[in-house]
Amino acid sequence: MTVAVDVPEQESWFHKNQQRLAPWLFLAPGLLFFLVYVIIPVFQSFNLSLYEWDGLGAAEYVGFRNYEDLYWEWVDRDAFYVSLKNNLIWLVLYLLAIPAGLFIALFLNQTVWGIRLYKSLFFFPFVISQVVVGLVFTWFYDPTFGLLNEFLGLFGMGPLNVLGDERFVTYGIIFAGLWPQTAYCMILYLTGLNAVDPEQIEAARLDGAKGGRMLWHVILPQLRPATFIAFVVTIIGALRSFDLISIMTQGGPFGSSRVLAYYMFEVALSEYGFRMGYGAAIAVVLFLIMLCFIAYFLWSMYREEKGH
Repeated sequence: MTVAVDVPEQESWFHKNQQRLAPWLFLAPGLLFFLVYVIIPVFQSFNLSLYEWDGLGAAEYVGFRNYEDLYWEWVDRDAFYVSLKNNLIWLVLYLLAIPAGLFIALFLNQTVWGIRLYKSLFFFPFVISQVVVGLVFTWFYDPTFGLLNEFLGLFGMGPLNVLGDERFVTYGIIFAGLWPQTAYCMILYLTGLNAVDPEQIEAARLDGAKGGRMLWHVILPQLRPATFIAFVVTIIGALRSFDLISIMTQGGPFGSSRVLAYYMFEVALSEYGFRMGYGAAIAVVLFLIMLCFIAYFLWSMYREEKGH
């Protein structure tokens, strides 16, 4: 007499590792798009910067000559020097959006009458196009009918042509850019404030902490993730600034408001000669500057997390 014995079926490798594989399967489409549309173009830009190419004919390998031309433009204080200097000014002043967004978020994170209306008004600049922002501030700065000069006229001051003066044009465009960027930082901090632990706030109050001490020692440490994202997004926004300059001044007057992104467009895709390799070299320099700043903030956050 034979006894039937049930032999358990062998689980497949996929079933054994299903939980481990599931996150990677969900991430796969995003990683594929990131590889195709970000990583590969970065290496293509590095490669293209070693060639002289007009976009149509055969490309001629010139090595690092495009970078040498950039260096001499820097030494002679030509277009590349002006563009890089303006980008650094953008970078320093654009960071003002972070503390401004924080203080507006702290104000809006209160339960007072009409707070939803205030939130809508501060949120509004974030949802409108940069083109609209550029046009609004172009009219605002207009020396004939702009509100800025109407206001200055109340104090007996003469008309000021902000966008037509080499001394003020870059600062005028940055001020226009700060309007929507501050709204973006405000949204990040409002989201972060919703995650602040109320028990820590209450414990700090019992210990006598209030005002600046409460903000510095209790609230800001819990807002580190929001601050990190605000820094990264603001730095990238400052370094790749293009649309406001294109709308408001087109790099003028006399190229004084150029930044690296706009100069790259001029030399690669406009009447300056379709120098694709030279434009790619500018893109590489811009990418390396962004990479340095972002790597620094990532390393700082990693050290803080490791310290805790």
